[in-house]
Amino acid sequence: MINYKHLHYFWMVAKEGSIAAAAERLSVTPHTISAQLSLLDDYLGCSLFTKVGRQLELTETGHMVLSYASDIFSLGGELEERVRNLDKIRPLVFKVGVVDVVPKSIAYHLLSPAMDDINNVRMICHEGDINELLAELALHRLDLVISESPIPSDVSINGFSHSLGTCGSSFMASPSVVEQLSGEFPHNLNGSPMLLPNETTIVRSQLLQWFSKNRIHPRVVGEFDDSALIKAFANAGKGIMVVPTPIRDEVSAQLGLVTLGETNEIVNNFYAISIERKISHTAVEKITTAARDWLKSSS
Repeated sequence: MINYKHLHYFWMVAKEGSIAAAAERLSVTPHTISAQLSLLDDYLGCSLFTKVGRQLELTETGHMVLSYASDIFSLGGELEERVRNLDKIRPLVFKVGVVDVVPKSIAYHLLSPAMDDINNVRMICHEGDINELLAELALHRLDLVISESPIPSDVSINGFSHSLGTCGSSFMASPSVVEQLSGEFPHNLNGSPMLLPNETTIVRSQLLQWFSKNRIHPRVVGEFDDSALIKAFANAGKGIMVVPTPIRDEVSAQLGLVTLGETNEIVNNFYAISIERKISHTAVEKITTAARDWLKSSS
């Protein structure tokens, strides 16, 4: 294969008009360039320059080689420019998994800073069971998993759970349900229709403990895996739901639900799970910083 360093020296001599000028441009000695040109002539089996007095002129073959060399190094310059500007052209792909028990509104608030604060980012979101998402994370198919709990002790993965913060819980219901209640919160929940998250959620166990502590016996009318489905039933006046306090006003504005009361004894935890101990992905860094600020200001 042709030595492209030799070819580059030839190209510079042809462009600059002399070995001395090319040597100065390339910051090498004239002797070095002369030696490289001789090696190129030997490889090609012909002379590319001929001396005319004290000047160098291209031979007929030299003109042909110069044409190819110009195309080669022009293309090389274009390649270098494209590579240098690759980050400006190519979107930053951010692959995130959201555990299905995390409320959609919470997930939105946690993830949106990645799109708001980073130019040219393309977010790919997947929702699913925590074990399924952690398996994808371990295979580097995800950059981050948003969860309501740290990595389960029975899951074998070299990952790290970064706490995003905590918040309390609020009880909400439609006006038609509220009209049927009597007494003050939380005792007005006694005997009331309650919509609960499924048994696998951490909030569910805390909620039942809180009921027991306060001697409250609600009437459970539904249990759901999907927080969006709970909202739909609450909006239809089927019962009372529990939401993380930071999205209480948002849920009220969207669905017209009324807040019965709130407590900090039922705690919602949120984690960003990654395979890195120290967060380095730009989007992940933005999310963790913004999430802590948002949850702290909402508490």
